[in-house]
Amino acid sequence: MKKSSFIEGTVIATFAIVITKILGMLYVIPFYAMIGVQGSALYAYAYNIYVIFLDISSAGLPVAISKIIKEYNTLGYIDAKVRAYRLGKKIISIVSILTFLVLFFFAEGLATLIIGELQGGNTIFDVAFVIRCVSFAILVIPFLSVSKGYLQGHNIINVSSISQVIEQIVRIGVILGGSFLALNVFHLSLTTSVGIAVFGAFAGGFAAVLYILRNMHKNKKELGFCDVSKKDTISNKDIVKKILQYAIPFIIIDVAVSLYNFVDMVFISRTMTSLGYDASTTEFITSSVATWSGKISMIVNSIAMGLSISLIPNIVEAFTLKKWNLVESRLNKALQIIFVTCIPMVIGISLLSKPIWSIFYGTSELELGSLVLSIYIFVALFFNLYMITSSTLQSLNKFKAVYLTTLLGYATNAILDVPLMILFHKLGCQPFIGAIVASILGYSISFLSTLITLRKKHHLKYKETLMMVGKIIMPTLVMIVVVLLFQMILPVNYYSKTSSILYVSILSIAGAIVYLFLAYKQGLLTAIFGKEYLHKIVKKLTFGKVSLS
Repeated sequence: MKKSSFIEGTVIATFAIVITKILGMLYVIPFYAMIGVQGSALYAYAYNIYVIFLDISSAGLPVAISKIIKEYNTLGYIDAKVRAYRLGKKIISIVSILTFLVLFFFAEGLATLIIGELQGGNTIFDVAFVIRCVSFAILVIPFLSVSKGYLQGHNIINVSSISQVIEQIVRIGVILGGSFLALNVFHLSLTTSVGIAVFGAFAGGFAAVLYILRNMHKNKKELGFCDVSKKDTISNKDIVKKILQYAIPFIIIDVAVSLYNFVDMVFISRTMTSLGYDASTTEFITSSVATWSGKISMIVNSIAMGLSISLIPNIVEAFTLKKWNLVESRLNKALQIIFVTCIPMVIGISLLSKPIWSIFYGTSELELGSLVLSIYIFVALFFNLYMITSSTLQSLNKFKAVYLTTLLGYATNAILDVPLMILFHKLGCQPFIGAIVASILGYSISFLSTLITLRKKHHLKYKETLMMVGKIIMPTLVMIVVVLLFQMILPVNYYSKTSSILYVSILSIAGAIVYLFLAYKQGLLTAIFGKEYLHKIVKKLTFGKVSLS
């Protein structure tokens, strides 16, 4: 198994996540067309509540195990790291079974909490049924998380990254194949079809578990499983305590992130109902904000996910060796990657929201859906910034600060959701904009408070990143002008997927070329990735035909 450096690990993890998220974006085109607005809302209800319970059962374990393995590896505690992995599996088996039982047997109560007294759309029975179908994935995915964490703790990013792709491919196969057969061959109900689709999470997780276990078995010696003759003085009790100490903050953060969507879903549904919107419009907007716009923003979020996978073990290593300059350098590097890559992506998707929505979800409610996407996509940028700084805090074992900054952001979102929705409604705007603004404010407050905490506690400086952000302005503005000019010149038929795909492709490529060219000329890309590694990437992408001067 090949070990990866920080930048290489980031690129591998990010590339795999991007592939996974692209697949996750593309499958919704045929799936949404098959199940329609009501089916998509039903899918969103089940999946959002599943993610919350998945976070409770396993969210913190991959990173916790990764941190512990990296720490023990750095200190030479081979026996302790292997026991940490095995103890992690035992803990997760108990938690996952309990979580599954709660999700399965209390499905009706959760369904009632989600849709309340909404009439004319999906029923409580429908929502409870699909929640029970997706609950089986809780029995598999947590085990996958522990194994990924063990590999990532050894800086082995490629195997865990490939497993993500396998998981997604199998999951999508069940979603599309299962729902198509259910609806068009066996003529089953829409509820049953969506239930089969969400069961794909179990199938994908099971396939990924088999792949990872096979690779770990083939590389037992390299991973330390054959070298535990020397017993360490660290007790199992100490290891369990450390696992819980590291995992709980990550669980809280991931649950808080999932709760952003869940709270928005509940508040949007109930507030819009109270404001007089019909069930069809309410369910469409609720699912668009809570799930379907998020599917498209995944491509932006994948950058922070890939970064955190590589960032956390590297910062843990620097922290363990008390190399604070290295901690500061890696955090700033991660923030710079977020700014340089995410800002143009977010703005580009916002500008092209109408044809993008048409490609993925068709032209039904096109104006409303594209408006949701054009605003919601900015949540992804602030989520990424929050995720990177929060991951850094956790890597430095600042758990109290993690709780406070996360709670502060979440409370901001929850408190402002309904008031801002009512405010935007009274101003003559769509009320859901208020919920999106509340999410942006929540993530922004968490991000800024985390930066302040890191500055006060460890004297980390961000001057280099701030200077980098200033340099991004010019390439971004030029990119916006180019895209707007192309929009004025090129015709597009939003009711034709082919026309929309061609339109988005041309404008995206034109905007990307302009932005990357100017960013390279300003030295942004070289400063972040290094000229040698940047040259390596360009050479691979162009099959050796392009060389950076």
